[in-house]
Amino acid sequence: MLHPSYNDLMNVVNSAVEPGEHPVVNSRYSIVLATAKRARQLIDGSQPLVDGNYPKPLSVAIKELSTSAIKIDTETGEDPEAEAEPEAKAEEEANAGEMENAPDAESEEENE
Repeated sequence: MLHPSYNDLMNVVNSAVEPGEHPVVNSRYSIVLATAKRARQLIDGSQPLVDGNYPKPLSVAIKELSTSAIKIDTETGEDPEAEAEPEAKAEEEANAGEMENAPDAESEEENE
């Protein structure tokens, strides 16, 4: 069992939302994405924002979220596809440039 529960985490994250406004998170999936992203940051060398001896980066991330040490930023959009799009476009442009600079097979045959 997860302590704190998903519902408790959602209540903490949405605690700063005024009544009538759209909640920051409204599903467990959002909580999972946020804590997984923070755990990856911790693995990559970020310093924990809470004190304590936690065995795993995910435990630290959950504790940070439950104590409001971190916030979920909805402005940047945590859609993995949105983050992958610029990389995919850059790769496509690089490949297109290589294709433009590549010698044409037909013109090589004509030169021979």
